[in-house]
Amino acid sequence: MDINSRIASLRKVMSERGIDVFIIPSSDNHGSEYVSEYFRVRAWISGFTGSAGTVVITKDEAHLWTDGRYFLQAADQLKGSEVILEKMGEPGVKTYTQWIFDNIQDGGTVSFNSKVFTVSSLERLKDEFSGKDINIMPVEDIFEGLWQGRPDMPKNEIFIFDEKYTGKSASDKISEVKEGINKIKADNFLLASIDDIAWLLNLRGEDVVGNPVFLSYFLMAGDNCTLYVDEAKITDEVKSYLTKANVEVKGYDDIVEDIKGVRGSLVYDPSKTNVWLKEAIADDVKIIEKRDITTDLKAKKNETELRCMENAHVKDGVAVVRFAKWLKENIGKIEITEMSAGDKVLEFRQMGEDFLYPSFDTIAGYGPHGAMNHYKAEPDTNLTLEPKGLFLLDSGGQYLDGTTDITRTFALGELTEQEREDYTLTLKCHLSLGNAIFREGTAGCHLDVLARKDIWSRGIDFNHGTGHGVGFFLNIHEGPMSIGKNYVQVPLEVGMVISNEPGVYRAGSHGIRIENLVAVQPKFSTEFGNFFCFKNLTLCPYDLDAIKVDMLTSEEIDLINAYHKEVFEKLSPSLNEEETAWLKEVTKAI
Repeated sequence: MDINSRIASLRKVMSERGIDVFIIPSSDNHGSEYVSEYFRVRAWISGFTGSAGTVVITKDEAHLWTDGRYFLQAADQLKGSEVILEKMGEPGVKTYTQWIFDNIQDGGTVSFNSKVFTVSSLERLKDEFSGKDINIMPVEDIFEGLWQGRPDMPKNEIFIFDEKYTGKSASDKISEVKEGINKIKADNFLLASIDDIAWLLNLRGEDVVGNPVFLSYFLMAGDNCTLYVDEAKITDEVKSYLTKANVEVKGYDDIVEDIKGVRGSLVYDPSKTNVWLKEAIADDVKIIEKRDITTDLKAKKNETELRCMENAHVKDGVAVVRFAKWLKENIGKIEITEMSAGDKVLEFRQMGEDFLYPSFDTIAGYGPHGAMNHYKAEPDTNLTLEPKGLFLLDSGGQYLDGTTDITRTFALGELTEQEREDYTLTLKCHLSLGNAIFREGTAGCHLDVLARKDIWSRGIDFNHGTGHGVGFFLNIHEGPMSIGKNYVQVPLEVGMVISNEPGVYRAGSHGIRIENLVAVQPKFSTEFGNFFCFKNLTLCPYDLDAIKVDMLTSEEIDLINAYHKEVFEKLSPSLNEEETAWLKEVTKAI
């Protein structure tokens, strides 16, 4: 079936059930950003494969809302279908809830799959629809009967993540959570976020490509803790391990019956908990909605986790340096495509100890493809790299001792003046944020201007966040902190790991992004309070061939030279003589 035929099949069901508007988010049963193939309904119905977006289908129209990372990709993938692109955040573009409100008649019915629609999303709907008589009708997953050949729910085995990496036992973490729950005087705690559950129990899985998580729920009722999961995934070793941690195991869907039996008060995160579970809660239960306590605990890496992550970044830096050397020495001599370049960096990563798999789909964009923030090379778009222009490579790895995410943009030969200026501007923004010193209590949104001031002064901007949290052998995107223009009032705290990734993108020409992962650490204390700074975890040179040195200040030159000195000192012991000589040359002082 083509996209329009799929939409038509959904409209037939909508008509039979009296549904006027159907909403299809990108998430799974747990409010996840990255999902297993089974849950990619939004991609199936629209043809848009990016990680973020919402589709709204009416009797006559189909619309997709997505953010600035995906404008170019979505416009391309929606060609030939009836789906209309709505560019979120752009002037004059309504939110999907506002659009529905304006386009539905009084008495109309809006529907969605109750398992993949979060409580927060439902609350937003109710707020937006308060001025009209609109019926909101959650339903079961109607795509089970529409999506022929739908992938199965994942059934991969779960494994124990050793305490030598985590620094804390599952029992210790559970005790910390109980303390937090007691402070807010809650009787029960429902946890639906799958990366939080993996962190809490020191378990990992393979249910989502790139993210070592497993589909599950967790309920803490007084002293009783229960993990709800497909029991086929639980080995005897894991079952014994959980028994010792006083965690009972039940079937994945058994959660709803136990939720019905909850009494007293229940705390959950409405952005991760689905409507299906909310509807099962008894009317007399006191509901407390707040961000999961595990999310805050997980974000602040302990000393063991940080030490492991530093080790993982040395291995990752070695892999990317080997790739950079191979690329620079072979461009124009052998055929290199976007896809083969992505395969090559993976090959070098696989040489590293404890590497498992990429932490996300590699973004390898040459020339104009570099301007597509989250471009993924496919056989029909796969460009051949030439000894000129810029090549953007955003990639990462999952190692047992950490998760990595790095972007470097390489000069493949002759560059235009515009390309060199844009590269240098991006680097200036990257250095400005990376060198920040900020007072305790500062949120990432307060620092975002540091990564934009040099490009804003020239009338340039980028349509994505500047920094996202990163998990420890977990999700590549992790909250609650971020750096960006959106107001997110979550202070940056010591131990948090976050990305620093400004960019400049010119549609049809080129794109540049430079990304390091950084850890928040103490800087100094004065009578005015405690001050923090960032420590670079990522170790890989910037491309000296792309820099316009006369655009840099003396301070910026010193920062580049100091970083390159650190890169050489930390990576060279793991390189052979030829690789070391190459690294020395590309990290020479400027």
